[in-house]
Amino acid sequence: MTGKSQAEALPTALGMSVQELVHAVGGFECDPAEMVRASVRTAERAFAELDACDDVIDKASEAGAEVVDRLRAHLASESTADIAADLEELETVAARVRSTEETRRLLNRVLGREDRDAVTPAAVVRLTADDLPKLPSAYAEPDDYADLLAVAGREEQLRPQLKLVHAERVARVASHLLAVVEQVAAVGFADRRFASESLHEARRSYELWQRCLAERRRDLS
Repeated sequence: MTGKSQAEALPTALGMSVQELVHAVGGFECDPAEMVRASVRTAERAFAELDACDDVIDKASEAGAEVVDRLRAHLASESTADIAADLEELETVAARVRSTEETRRLLNRVLGREDRDAVTPAAVVRLTADDLPKLPSAYAEPDDYADLLAVAGREEQLRPQLKLVHAERVARVASHLLAVVEQVAAVGFADRRFASESLHEARRSYELWQRCLAERRRDLS
């Protein structure tokens, strides 16, 4: 292939128009050799910038893993304020990755690697109060309210079982919250939709977890 035909084929290989290539390089004369050299320099810069974006994602994944470790400890100690701070940090980490999204998309297009953006992450699993173990009730019959002594006696009998179910509910929500954060941290928050849905579910899980704690205090205090 001649120098001219190579130059004409290069923009197509890079997945962009001649005008886009000229703009990316910063302008050059029509000399085919110079076009090739400028295109190589453009590709080199594109790879360097893409490496920088990938580095942001790698660091986000590492930061997410560190937050997961802290979350695990804070959930175990029921440190609600610390958990709220951990979730705020995850939002900050995700925002840093999100700021590279457009650059990554354009560079992958320039380099003919659009397929890198075509990977669909797993769906975010949701957890609701209906998915949790049901709390036992001392009110077995509609007219139980009429016999408060009987209800009080059944409440005392149910207390060990009630304590166990409350513990299961709290642990179930905590485990789910950790799983959601672990999943999005593993992919470095690289997919905007997946990261947004994951962090939203983490917030919902935190609120559900707090609700479970409040219900436990109500029933066992």
